[in-house]
Amino acid sequence: MDLLHVNDRAGEYPASFYASTRDPAPERPALRGELRADVCVVGGGYTGLSAALHLARAGRKVVVLEAHRAGFGASGRNGGQIGSGQRLDVGTLEKLVGRERTRRLWDMAEEAKALTYALADQAGVPTRRGVAHLGRKRAEVAWLQEEAAHLAAHYGYDRIEVLDKAAAQALVPSPVYTGGDLDHGAGHVHPLNLCLGLARLAEAAGAVIHERSAVTRITHGPRAGDTSRIETAAGHVIADHVVLGANGYLDRLEPQIAARVMPINNYIVATEPLGDRVREVLTRDIAAHDLKFVVNYWRLHEDRLIFGGGETVSYRFPADIAAKVRKPLEEVYPQLKGVKFTHAWGGTLAITVNRMPCFRRPAPNCLSASGYSGHGVALAIHAGKLMAEAITATGDGFDVMASLPQPTFPGGVALRFPLLLAGMTWFSLRDRLGL
Repeated sequence: MDLLHVNDRAGEYPASFYASTRDPAPERPALRGELRADVCVVGGGYTGLSAALHLARAGRKVVVLEAHRAGFGASGRNGGQIGSGQRLDVGTLEKLVGRERTRRLWDMAEEAKALTYALADQAGVPTRRGVAHLGRKRAEVAWLQEEAAHLAAHYGYDRIEVLDKAAAQALVPSPVYTGGDLDHGAGHVHPLNLCLGLARLAEAAGAVIHERSAVTRITHGPRAGDTSRIETAAGHVIADHVVLGANGYLDRLEPQIAARVMPINNYIVATEPLGDRVREVLTRDIAAHDLKFVVNYWRLHEDRLIFGGGETVSYRFPADIAAKVRKPLEEVYPQLKGVKFTHAWGGTLAITVNRMPCFRRPAPNCLSASGYSGHGVALAIHAGKLMAEAITATGDGFDVMASLPQPTFPGGVALRFPLLLAGMTWFSLRDRLGL
């Protein structure tokens, strides 16, 4: 089944709140005929557009091929949270790769966050600071407090404010959370406008973007230094280097990445304007998420609540997305029971076995970064920069990330969906039982 088209109309943004409030964006022509480029980028989301921007600024001739519209995929549909650190916490990473390598990974994630804020500013896209992490159980709150203390003591990160139950509920008026923290260095943004801003910056630097240009085949030469041929329905690009930034939509193009990166679907709603009731949701203009396995995450857009919750590993979105998200929303905010939704949409992201991004070279002249596992706003933008630096031989960050262990899914490509579904069902049951 073709993930690019099974849930969406060809060449159109989904009917999301973000699409209805996006900045103006030109419709870019599809690729026709043959083009020659230094670098061909596959995918017009955060990863691909950041790579294109940094390569174009380095003087390379860059062509971006996007199957639908710039920001069509997860980059334009997500929760808009700009998180600190990698997807895994530093304690887990220290056990996996040691303190020294974890420190390098933490510093790279801080660079990712700073890069995202800087590029948003250059593109004229507002960002806001503050993300709360919330725990339901005493053990979760204790872990958040220990993590904050560990980051301050060993990583010099003192931007996290610990919240006891009273402080957490004063900030996030929900009866289900018993404490948490507030990361003043993390932030949130209109995710589609951020992606469209990256597209503007990339084009201003000289990159060429072709929309409605789904890649159907990539052929690499047999030897290092050979060019690659990237084909679409109506044309092709001959390029010295290829950057793969298609994330959850990459399956059919690169099987060795597909064995390590799995697409899953996640769902979001936007409520009607809440007016004065907005203070029943968040008392400050921050974002928030909890520690459930199937995480709930939310933020405000003016006086609307943008709330995400619920995942599936089926190809198709559920028939009633609003109903799927309403249940976790009303568990977090019972005071909003029956609130009207103006938008409900789904999106396809990608996860890995260990939840760390998958950086690989499928061919000597081809680089891929994907599998951000729900932590991709800043990390994907940084990944594009790291791939640009690898191509221009100006940085080793791509190789640092590629050196991390990245196992394949049990059962390979054929069995990864049913096995993951079984695992997600178990963890979802634990969430419901409060274990």
